[in-house]
Amino acid sequence: MSRAAKLTLAGTSLFAISTVFFVHFQQQAEKAAMHAGVVRDIEQQRIKKERQLDFEIQRAMEEEYKKVQSVS
Repeated sequence: MSRAAKLTLAGTSLFAISTVFFVHFQQQAEKAAMHAGVVRDIEQQRIKKERQLDFEIQRAMEEEYKKVQSVS
């Protein structure tokens, strides 16, 4: 094999291997970002449920106070 052929083979092999590693790490980063989005959505839903529950408790307390007290 000539020197040019060896360099070409080494260059293309290095390029292919580095491309595979880059794609692999890019996929891992995307997967982690997607998982973080799911975790964030679950947390937002939990907070929304808590706020809704607090609102319902406040509404029930307001109704109870309106029954007991007269509002001028």
